[in-house]
Amino acid sequence: MKTIGFNFKTLLASAITAACLASTSAQALTLKLATDSGTQGSPAGEALKKWGELIEQKSGGDIETKVFYQNELGGQQEVFDLHVAGDVDVMLNWPMTSYDKRIGVIYTPYMTLSWKEALEAYSPGGWVNNLLGGVYQDIGLKFFGPWPEGFNGVGSRDKYALTIKDADGLKVRTMTVFPAPQTMQALGYQTAAIDWGEVYTALQTGVVDGEAGNVIYWDYEYFRDTIDHYVQTKHFFMTGVLSMNLDVWEGMTEAQQQVVQEAAVEIMNEQFKAAKEQDEYYIQKAQEAGMKYFEPSDEQLREFAKAAREQVWPLMDKEIGTEIMDTIRANATGL
Repeated sequence: MKTIGFNFKTLLASAITAACLASTSAQALTLKLATDSGTQGSPAGEALKKWGELIEQKSGGDIETKVFYQNELGGQQEVFDLHVAGDVDVMLNWPMTSYDKRIGVIYTPYMTLSWKEALEAYSPGGWVNNLLGGVYQDIGLKFFGPWPEGFNGVGSRDKYALTIKDADGLKVRTMTVFPAPQTMQALGYQTAAIDWGEVYTALQTGVVDGEAGNVIYWDYEYFRDTIDHYVQTKHFFMTGVLSMNLDVWEGMTEAQQQVVQEAAVEIMNEQFKAAKEQDEYYIQKAQEAGMKYFEPSDEQLREFAKAAREQVWPLMDKEIGTEIMDTIRANATGL
């Protein structure tokens, strides 16, 4: 009886331990996904949602996701702060330069002038992609890759500019990151750096005459009752970034890391294929809605590019370093 009792207790203890382990393993890792720009149903919002779905599917239930869209966790800077702090695990973000001004690489004006050149530069293995990966790691983020949108421009009300001279007197909203204001000033505009969440009010109240931070989708989707002109100045090639908090990344198993990485690559590859067609679609939609759309001539575009490079690139030498800028100079589109 003594022997039988010992075996029974041992078996009971083993069963309890096994049950506890099973319960622990059944408790899925939960990742919080967010974007600083893009409501539910927008291209960015849908990309984030699909990223979360792919993570859950590929993990076989080992990882669960919670998705937060634009302004649900705060403004652009606030959400990026949460990401760096680890309170937002995974992001589709439009990078803020407050942690490391070298992130401004992504906002270097007129690095490329064509879709072909831009996609090659930003693709995995491309020279811009390689620059960004190291910078992100230094601020505690895992860099998966870019989520390209296309070349941006200036949306404005009542008047527009195709030359630096014509921009005189036009005041436009810029992103709050370096060197967005400096770039638009080089192109002849007056500027006001305004957070994305406050742009609509600034346009409605006349604080600014236009907005100069985005591809046409955003101006069409959010401001078409106010903005009636759009000039595709191409001063930045706009791209979001797919990233993850590095501490959270390193705390996952290799299998979990592989799941998140594979899902990110799938989302990135889809957007590389879709970006140009998507941009052209919204150019057409904007014109159908009554917005007047302009593409500067090659001569006008090169006037913009020359002015921005001459005035802004030397400032970037001081802010992000000559070594990085020398790489940009060596690879940028020739004028």
